[in-house]
Amino acid sequence: MATIFTRIIDGEIPCHKLAEDDRFLSFLDVRPVRKGHALVVPKLEKDYIFDHDDELLAAMLPFAAPIARAIESVVPCERIGLSVIGLEVPHTHLHLVPISFGNLIDFSTAREMPPEALAELAQEIRQKLNQ
Repeated sequence: MATIFTRIIDGEIPCHKLAEDDRFLSFLDVRPVRKGHALVVPKLEKDYIFDHDDELLAAMLPFAAPIARAIESVVPCERIGLSVIGLEVPHTHLHLVPISFGNLIDFSTAREMPPEALAELAQEIRQKLNQ
């Protein structure tokens, strides 16, 4: 059975897309730890990040970097934290989370954001990416 991320990639489930190429998709997390929390997902469905080949692994961070910079320019924060947990959805994914000193990544604080707020934020981030 396809993971929720594969279903998003295939267009079966909508998302607030930030960027996409032939290998990766990035979109806002609907249950963000903090405003601007985004995911970077390889289109190739594999549960464990280190089961991907070196070429895909080497391309993942360069794909994520401009997204992180765009989020950082839209959401007030000290920097974008990166987390690879890989247990909650059996599909490799990176978490890009705006963080500040004293307010680090705590996944227990994740809360749903209204779809309208996510759509507006995604638009702001995409505008920064396209500059």
